[in-house]
Amino acid sequence: MRLATPRQLKALLLPHQQGTDHVRRALRNLLEESPALVGRSHRAQQSYWYCTPAGLAEAAASGELAPTTGRTTGKRIAASKTGLREHGLALVDTVIAFHQAEMADHADWRVEVTHPTPAGTLVPDAVVLQANGKSAFVEIDRTMSYARLINKLERYDAYRSAPAAGRGNAARPPRSHWQETYAGPDLDRPFPLVLFVFAPAPRRAAPATREAAFHERVHQLGSVRHWLTVATTTLPLLTKDGADQPVWRIAGRDEERRALAARPKGQ
Repeated sequence: MRLATPRQLKALLLPHQQGTDHVRRALRNLLEESPALVGRSHRAQQSYWYCTPAGLAEAAASGELAPTTGRTTGKRIAASKTGLREHGLALVDTVIAFHQAEMADHADWRVEVTHPTPAGTLVPDAVVLQANGKSAFVEIDRTMSYARLINKLERYDAYRSAPAAGRGNAARPPRSHWQETYAGPDLDRPFPLVLFVFAPAPRRAAPATREAAFHERVHQLGSVRHWLTVATTTLPLLTKDGADQPVWRIAGRDEERRALAARPKGQ
């Protein structure tokens, strides 16, 4: 996660605390460290907090973060006047929903990981390692056009056939990049789920309306339906009912909302 509000941090880290006072005091203490471990931005009477480079280094040293090269802070996003900040906050709300449902720990998310494909680079909004041991790609949509959403699905299609980096191992059959990265030793593991969460945005159709239009377009992509499982929900529904509840629709295959764990075999 690149940034979060005190409310979001309380929901993740101190769910049983009353109010956000304790979180705010802890954030101010981290801000007063030398060098500061967190930074903040104010806009519209709301504070947005992010780790500084020193904070990221401290978290990595403590084991709270995987030692990933090129990790960036959320300073630019927190100060943004565009929809970047709201997009980032919608992702945090999604993380909270999965965390509260015990479907994935908040530390098991990676943001904007680059994946090579023959059709160009694929950069999911996030990749989550779920509690069931399977990874899933997560896309947050607030303002993206339907054409760009479908193009992203085509990138997932291309990624499915992307070869693994390196020379491989002559002792086993060749594996694709996604199998090397996400399947582990299980050669029969299916391609990771692709989860779309439609979030509110000013001057845009309601999330449920955009979700329905997206399903209509995916229904026309017969080539995608055979191998890729795309599940969608809206952020209001996800946060209200919970990520483990029947809030998901399987794009191109099923009109009924269901829990991810209850989707039919083969989906």
